[in-house]
Amino acid sequence: MEKTLKKLLENKKNFVFVGEAGCGKSEIALNFAMGMRKLTDKPIHFFDMDQTKPLFRSRDVRERLEAEGIAFHYEEQLFDAPTTVGGVRVKLADPESIVIMDVGGDHVGARLIGSFEKNLNHKNTQNFFVINAYRPWSRDLISIDGTMARVLGMARIELENVSIMSNPNLGTTTTVDEAVEGTKKLEDMIGEFLPIDYMCALERLCPDIEGKVNMPLLPVELFLTYEWDVPNL
Repeated sequence: MEKTLKKLLENKKNFVFVGEAGCGKSEIALNFAMGMRKLTDKPIHFFDMDQTKPLFRSRDVRERLEAEGIAFHYEEQLFDAPTTVGGVRVKLADPESIVIMDVGGDHVGARLIGSFEKNLNHKNTQNFFVINAYRPWSRDLISIDGTMARVLGMARIELENVSIMSNPNLGTTTTVDEAVEGTKKLEDMIGEFLPIDYMCALERLCPDIEGKVNMPLLPVELFLTYEWDVPNL
């Protein structure tokens, strides 16, 4: 993770996570924020833009990030009247601020950031489209293409400014084989058209995945867990 983040910080300051609902964007964004905190003294601003669901939201661990000196921004969910948190455009344009943006799932959540089109397509912003090959709407190329078109269209992010991030998992019980097979499945589906730039996997699995995939591997610590979701918690 550290090597990848250092490379990204060489010419990027804004990191935006979009994708299908339930693909793991929030967990990855939280890990990025904590990882960035170890590498830079610049102010880090985390924007939780998710107004699409009541669970698995970055704001649920806001205090943990704030304890590490990360500024956390969000607005309360207002059901059918989503509200955009203030200060997004200012921080995206501020050369001295690192911005990490966790966007709500699918095109519904992506609509919330479309007004920041100029900033999102700027050379100092890295957009990540996260795909979990085990989700039902990632079952084939047509499904993935449709989801990407809707999400990126609503967010007004140009495809050339997007990196693909594979996050294959079946929850907290995911095995090494399932993680590796999930990324290979995604490569088989989209590899002819789009490269997979990064793979994410549960931290405990990464030592056994190293060398089995041909892209940077990013370990993920789980921040957003519930008693009913973790065996023997």
